[in-house]
Amino acid sequence: MAATLIMSSSPTPNLNDSTINNLINKPKISSNFGFLTQSNWRISQKKKINSIATKEKTNPKFGSIVVSASALDSMSSSTSSSLEFDVVVVGAGVIGLTIARQFLNESDTLSVAVVDAFVPCSHGATGAGQGYLWMVHKTPGAEKWELAMRSKRLWEMLAETMQDQGRDPLDLLGWKKTGSLLIGRTQEDASALKERVKLLSEAGLRAEYLSCEDLRLKEPSLEIQKEGGAGFLPDDCQLDARRTVVFLEKENRQFALRSRYAEFYNEPALRLIRSDKTGEVEAVQTSKNLLYCKKAVVVAAGSWSGSLMKTLLQESNIQVDVPVKPRKGHLLVIENFKAMQLNHGLMEVGYINHQFTSSAPEDARTLSVSMAATMDSVGNLVLGSSREFAGFDWEVDDSIIDQIWARAGEFFPPLREVSLEDLTKNRKVRVGHRPYMPGGKPMIGPVPGLPKLVLAAGHEGEGLSLALGTAEMVADMVLGNTGKVNFTPYSVRGRER
Repeated sequence: MAATLIMSSSPTPNLNDSTINNLINKPKISSNFGFLTQSNWRISQKKKINSIATKEKTNPKFGSIVVSASALDSMSSSTSSSLEFDVVVVGAGVIGLTIARQFLNESDTLSVAVVDAFVPCSHGATGAGQGYLWMVHKTPGAEKWELAMRSKRLWEMLAETMQDQGRDPLDLLGWKKTGSLLIGRTQEDASALKERVKLLSEAGLRAEYLSCEDLRLKEPSLEIQKEGGAGFLPDDCQLDARRTVVFLEKENRQFALRSRYAEFYNEPALRLIRSDKTGEVEAVQTSKNLLYCKKAVVVAAGSWSGSLMKTLLQESNIQVDVPVKPRKGHLLVIENFKAMQLNHGLMEVGYINHQFTSSAPEDARTLSVSMAATMDSVGNLVLGSSREFAGFDWEVDDSIIDQIWARAGEFFPPLREVSLEDLTKNRKVRVGHRPYMPGGKPMIGPVPGLPKLVLAAGHEGEGLSLALGTAEMVADMVLGNTGKVNFTPYSVRGRER
């Protein structure tokens, strides 16, 4: 249905029974009231009117109350406008924006609101990533394999559709079919890579093993020991996360012209409003507005999802501990780097363990650095990556940048001939926080005990690659469609603490 703005009537100096009841029953709410049911909200509104009447030295009965215009203005300014949507998405990273896009394209009537405390790519992981859509480091048969395959196919279909429409996916998404190389430097690595290539081939992907000599032909700037080699997937792709976010916003905003889409950026979500009759989640109270939902509220706030859920439910008798932790990462971008060129996306075998650490330490930062290298859509060299548990620390650590540069230099001799200090004017550092989830699987699904509340969080460094598949899953769950992939591995039930 179309988004509906619910407006209150203009205040007048005289409040009779009808006017008071109208004010009380209007779904407007002060952000100070916390986690409220509709009945509690009405009680709060009566108390507010009662307080105003007392201040004006009138009889605070709900018969005939006379208050000044200034007091009425005070009451009006402390309440917030209300809007109604079919779906409210909390989080404007790539997961949240693709979920919004999916619902908007599911039918000609669904309306969606996107809420975020910031603006896209200013915080979080989306704007700080390398943008690879690779399968070379994923394992056929693993629980995430089906979702990863489906999501990659959806990205490919999007790029193909753009081309059919005469639009350039390179320009709009930074889309490049580069292929990917998983690099091993030892005989043990080579044996493991040969087995991985076999599994990937049996799963239906074009995959081949490259010896050290074959690899040198593919990437002349790369140097490894002769016993090393690489797994090669020629159909793997990459895109530019920031361009992709701009594209998603532009696509979604087309529906605003039909009153089906709205963005509420720089507007933190504060509370959930539940029905006192059914217990269903009915609305999200933000710092400025009350956003009602007819079908679902979807929390897709990346690294903030765990702490946000606590905030949204802090005055509820229901506790849902979502164990998402921020995992800080640095990425080094060298603009207009001419010392070497890369023809593919590359990562070292150690990246797999580096990415999928099974447990999060509570005290130690436990820094890890592994080589991942790409050339972006405008020819910049992008090097990663680091991972550490450091809370929401946004400071650039120059010692980590030095380690990233040194690690890349172990694979690319041309980098050893260049001092990082000489590249100060050409380098940029991206810092982001990946939403780490114990066990390595995101939570995607309804939240037990809170009807109409859905969670989509914990994608770690795979948010971009899994985004379209996640969005399709969420829409299928909410709308009751048959799923394209198995929902069970991502269930929230039993994984919350």
